[in-house]
Amino acid sequence: MNVLVAVAIAPFGMGDELAPYVAEAIRIIRDSGLPHRTTSMFTEIEGEWDEVMAVVRDATFVLAEQGIRTEVILKADVRPGYTGTIDRKIEAVESLLAEPTPKA
Repeated sequence: MNVLVAVAIAPFGMGDELAPYVAEAIRIIRDSGLPHRTTSMFTEIEGEWDEVMAVVRDATFVLAEQGIRTEVILKADVRPGYTGTIDRKIEAVESLLAEPTPKA
């Protein structure tokens, strides 16, 4: 079953600059070959449930296996029969925003 997840994986208690740690997790996600998009707060990943969850696990464990306490925030959209939602959702909103605003 296809799933779109938004995940934030970050070390806990490692100071103010987390980018080097976050980059390690994102590298695992990018190397997975699954469709993904990284923003300032989350990385979205789309694919089959088991594949996506394996990538989330691996991206988490790349830090945890170094003895780093790791926080994972995950939101999942499981919508049977749909694929390509990582782009389709944004395209739908952009299409609506391109339309003239109705006057009240």
